[in-house]
Amino acid sequence: MNTDARKDTAPELLRVTGLRKTYRTGGTEVVAVDDLSFSVRAGGALGIVGESGSGKTTTARMLIGLERPDAGEILVQGRPLAASVRGRPARLARAKAVQIVFQDPYLSLDARLGIGETVDGVLKLHGMSDRAARAARVRELLAQVGLGDREAAALPRRLSGGQRQRAAIARALAVEPAVLVLDEAVSALDVSVQAQVLNLLSDIRRDTGIGLVFVSHDLAVVRYVCDEALVMYRGRTMEHRPVDELLTDPHHPYTRLLLASVPRPGWDPDSISRRRRELDPLTTATEAAAGA
Repeated sequence: MNTDARKDTAPELLRVTGLRKTYRTGGTEVVAVDDLSFSVRAGGALGIVGESGSGKTTTARMLIGLERPDAGEILVQGRPLAASVRGRPARLARAKAVQIVFQDPYLSLDARLGIGETVDGVLKLHGMSDRAARAARVRELLAQVGLGDREAAALPRRLSGGQRQRAAIARALAVEPAVLVLDEAVSALDVSVQAQVLNLLSDIRRDTGIGLVFVSHDLAVVRYVCDEALVMYRGRTMEHRPVDELLTDPHHPYTRLLLASVPRPGWDPDSISRRRRELDPLTTATEAAAGA
């Protein structure tokens, strides 16, 4: 569901330029991300799309500091994101710049604490010392994601998958980050619950001006919530355009393959497999022509 929240005149929250990440495995260098560039403005939402191994999750991990890029620059609100941080003030500043919501919130929520306690702990860590003010802010944040007092008192295991994901979003919003990264954040949810969470994210970015980076393999999800889509294949950008244009008139063979891979009446898996085998030389030729 696209909105007009992202304007060309809106402040730029995130700029990524020339990002590169390699790994060594078995004595061989593997390029996970290669020369990746994009930007997100206030209230904007970018979808990074690709299959497993495309480099999209590595990109997300670099944005939040879990991986260090070999080259390139990440700017948040015009300031470089440090490759590494030391000391509590630097860690808190990094957390306020970019937050992430993972695919499985159960693994990232403290199983021993109620949801309200978890959010309260984040507020306290970031300097809100007044207990009454924190309690009011916890209620506000949980209400923003559609949770109430009952869910606030519950342990994560007592909540549904959708409720846990809402709680994870509330916790991320507690520090008022400039950018929120969502790494396959709805892929484990039922379709009806996915729609609820996606509507929630659309409302949040409209109301707060936060920038979203939505990492997903699901083109329908990206189309619903994002303004722009960036398609990655083997670490490189194949296409980066407004999402409706990209999904209705894909230019690159890999984007067309992704769209064709979605099951539908008349879907031909054998044809998809054949096109996939043909993809590598096509991709190489496209990149060579672009660099000529």
